[in-house]
Amino acid sequence: MVRVVSIYAPIQEELAQVEEALQAIKRVDFPELSEMLDHVLAPGGKMLRPSIALLSGKFSNNHQELLVPLAASIELLHTATLVHDDVIDRASTRRGRPTANSLFDNSASVMLGDYMFAHAAGLAAHTGNLEAMRMFSRTLLAMASGELEQDMTAYDYSQTTRQYFQRIASKTASLFAAAAEGGAIVSGAPEAWRAALRDYGESVGMAFQIVDDILDFSGDEAEMGKPVGSDLMQGTLTLPSLLLMERHPRDNPVKRFFRHRHSPRHLAEAMEMVLNSGILDECYRVAGDFRDRAHTALEAVPAGAARESLAEIADYVLERKA
Repeated sequence: MVRVVSIYAPIQEELAQVEEALQAIKRVDFPELSEMLDHVLAPGGKMLRPSIALLSGKFSNNHQELLVPLAASIELLHTATLVHDDVIDRASTRRGRPTANSLFDNSASVMLGDYMFAHAAGLAAHTGNLEAMRMFSRTLLAMASGELEQDMTAYDYSQTTRQYFQRIASKTASLFAAAAEGGAIVSGAPEAWRAALRDYGESVGMAFQIVDDILDFSGDEAEMGKPVGSDLMQGTLTLPSLLLMERHPRDNPVKRFFRHRHSPRHLAEAMEMVLNSGILDECYRVAGDFRDRAHTALEAVPAGAARESLAEIADYVLERKA
């Protein structure tokens, strides 16, 4: 079992500075905006993405002072996407806390997300590294494309596992890859290390999303802070439901639920069928393959505390329960 505290050991000081940078964003002369920022930027998250950025910058000693604004931009970009996601999904809670759109209105929450995107871009620009800024732009484009595809294909049961992997590579894994490669870029790491770290980040991101999709069927609602089955309720096909449709192309409760979107019976049938099928074990094996790819990618960078922590992050992603 990976101890999350040990992951952060080589970067405790820098992580505290990232948190300070995020908290500084709340200090604005606009009480309503300050209140919204205070809510969505409350401390306490796992900070996996900024940790990957900080750790990936530890293999080269150059420009270490640029890692904090880069890591803060990565976390702020991630948080901004969650604000927009909650508006799109009409979610009332996230991780057991009320969402911004449930406390404020949708239009204010969209503007809040836009404000945070702008601030994240400013933090990326603070690195003064043109390549890092281009990477930030490419990543935002990929994430938006993935989210658009997910939204535009809601309740479409003709999707394939190939389309699923492409979608999660864009909407989730691209930010993990940017965090890992970004740390290498701003610290002046050699090209070979940068490529390896990008492969590492992308693989961790793929595993992260697959586990997320598994937990949507098998997780504990209290730990996750949202109802199980949320993806199906929103019309989103994930790996477990796609594998279920492959195994049962004719008699399939996912298809029936998508045709009759307000049928709790069909939703319950789909959840039960997945849980009793062995499909989740198969999904964990797929996630494990991506974890193994992440470990293999790390073999190209120097051994030491940073590499050990990155390896622990890959393991933790597979073990997490929320």
